[in-house]
Amino acid sequence: MNRLTKYLKTNPDWKLLIPFFTAGFPSLKLSLDLILTAIDTGADFIEIGVPFSDPLADGPEIQYSSFVALQNGINVNKILSAVGAIRKKSNVPIILMGYYNPILTYGEQKFLADANKAGVDGLIVPDLSIDEAAEYKKNADKFGLSTIFLVSPTSSPERISRIEKYCSDFVYAVTVTGVTGAGKVFDKGTDNYLKSLRKTLKKRFVAGFGVSSAETAKRLVRHSDGIVIGSKLVSLIRGSKNNKAALKAVEKLLTQIRRAI
Repeated sequence: MNRLTKYLKTNPDWKLLIPFFTAGFPSLKLSLDLILTAIDTGADFIEIGVPFSDPLADGPEIQYSSFVALQNGINVNKILSAVGAIRKKSNVPIILMGYYNPILTYGEQKFLADANKAGVDGLIVPDLSIDEAAEYKKNADKFGLSTIFLVSPTSSPERISRIEKYCSDFVYAVTVTGVTGAGKVFDKGTDNYLKSLRKTLKKRFVAGFGVSSAETAKRLVRHSDGIVIGSKLVSLIRGSKNNKAALKAVEKLLTQIRRAI
């Protein structure tokens, strides 16, 4: 049982706060400092983005962070080393979010084995469809890594049930049709969508894409088991005068959200 699975089993009713940080943005050192700050602020899991030049699900802010990280020379080996560095200081569950091309280039089984060895607990691969994921799922299970797949407002109930079977511990619910980005408008349609997931899904699920404040987070956890926040954090980091200011801005927002949910 990995850290993620164990955490969910021992905290069955807890609302999850999952901040996303791109590895290597704005630098590898600061991204690690930001992650440790988030852990100290009360993050339940940490989602670490593996930068890729042709993202499918990422909006402008996270695309920008990936561009900067790639310019900084970040790669899979450096990210796994960074996870190892985090493991020396924290036992928080860590999820890698990345696209399949880098995994394929690295070698799927080698990547999964090395990720497990480094201390990764789960994986999100947005461009890997469940229709093509049987071997990946089998290998991830072999190396003790939780698999997390996405459902969206356009997913049929039948499709949602199929996706859930490929999710080890919880499902990631995309709240809007489109890419990531802060400031999305959540309305009754969003509420009804999350309510329908609650009826359809047997596993827990978290809501992501568009969370930008304590208020939006509080709204989404009414009908979900937690939230993922990424683009707003990138925006705060980009808008900060220096590293210290970036750390303070991220700490302030995550503290507000932790209290709200």
